[in-house]
Amino acid sequence: MAALHLEAADFKQEVLESKGKVLVDFFATWCGPCRMLSPIIDQLADEVADVKVCKVDIDKAEALAAEYGVEVVPTLIVFENGEVVKSASGVMPKPVILDMLK
Repeated sequence: MAALHLEAADFKQEVLESKGKVLVDFFATWCGPCRMLSPIIDQLADEVADVKVCKVDIDKAEALAAEYGVEVVPTLIVFENGEVVKSASGVMPKPVILDMLK
């Protein structure tokens, strides 16, 4: 399943009201490291069946990014049953992201 591109209006339903784990990639289209991380996020969306994978463009959802303290992009936040359980910033290899999802 492909990563869901979320607008601020979709965030509550797709992330906060989801049962189980959700990985959210806060990114910007102008961000080089974000473009490097994007294929890895897309792979995870296809390979990890028990985690919903979403992307949020911080330029289209500035208030949402601010609410979750996103100061650097890319920032990955793992939610479980609507609660933040882990977060990390910067480009990271796939095994590190998989470890975050455990």
